[in-house]
Amino acid sequence: MNECCGPARATGAKPSDAAPRTATAPPSRVPVRRRTDLLRGMVAVPGGPFLMGGDDEDAFPADGEGPVREVAVGPFHIDATCVTNARFAVFVKDTGYRTEAETIGWSYVFGAFVPPRARHAVLPGRVLGAPWWRAVEGASWSAPEGPGTSFGDRGNHPVVHVSWHDAAAYAAWAGKRLPTEAEWEKAARGGLVRARFPWGDEPTPRGRHRCNIWQGDFPVHNTREDGFLGTAPVNAFAPNGYGLYNVSGNVWEWCADRFSADWHVPDVPQTRVDPAGPPVGDTRVLRGGSHLCHRSYCNRYRVAARTANTPDSTTGHAGFRCVVPG
Repeated sequence: MNECCGPARATGAKPSDAAPRTATAPPSRVPVRRRTDLLRGMVAVPGGPFLMGGDDEDAFPADGEGPVREVAVGPFHIDATCVTNARFAVFVKDTGYRTEAETIGWSYVFGAFVPPRARHAVLPGRVLGAPWWRAVEGASWSAPEGPGTSFGDRGNHPVVHVSWHDAAAYAAWAGKRLPTEAEWEKAARGGLVRARFPWGDEPTPRGRHRCNIWQGDFPVHNTREDGFLGTAPVNAFAPNGYGLYNVSGNVWEWCADRFSADWHVPDVPQTRVDPAGPPVGDTRVLRGGSHLCHRSYCNRYRVAARTANTPDSTTGHAGFRCVVPG
């Protein structure tokens, strides 16, 4: 697990009574959705084999990015964008759901984003190796920077401070599920073969920014050359070949799979491809990188890059999108 990519609740500052709890959603009052409604806002991804993983010079072998291997998935539909604040608010209104950040009482916020009015809520302690993360009481999806804040005009931005449990609860309410890691990478590649990014191999082709990451001197100064300091709207930048937006940068995206760094090449193509090695505790895969990624220390916004976190962990740079098989 890479603390720079996202700290777990088991590390760094935490209130003494913050025992992890499993979050569950009350039964939805929404009737069973027709497939045409279910697929609204989703794009089709064809089934079949693809080359998964990476072994380029800036890969992180310890993360289990390689070896490059042929993996097969069945056809599926995937959300063109991450779930937005506005859409998550509909889920909360319909079900009365409380996220784990709300139930436990705190979440991790990038320190420079905590405004003066919320600094009283910063808990003591630092995350080892990633001191820019601060545990903030009252930080949640609806108060992303802590008490007194809101997502305001960011309704079209990805919802953050959601745990894996929260994302799975939303997906169940929506009649969908979280993508497997193989499905996520197949979709993120957009039909390209072994490309480093969803659009090709160059991070800024013709000098154009194609994703929301950190420019400048991390974590001190972000020049905002891509136009954004924190999260960007979910449909910012051009989509990839399958029509997916922002699969590099912006926010990390939860996947269904448990995490392991020990990959194997399956003997038989599988729709669900879990690593053969033992999971690293009960950790879940995240893919795509975030707006805090920087080439100087964490270029995990490449398509093959991956990280993990515990399923109850929440941060201000992790969200999700959903899939429907077939």
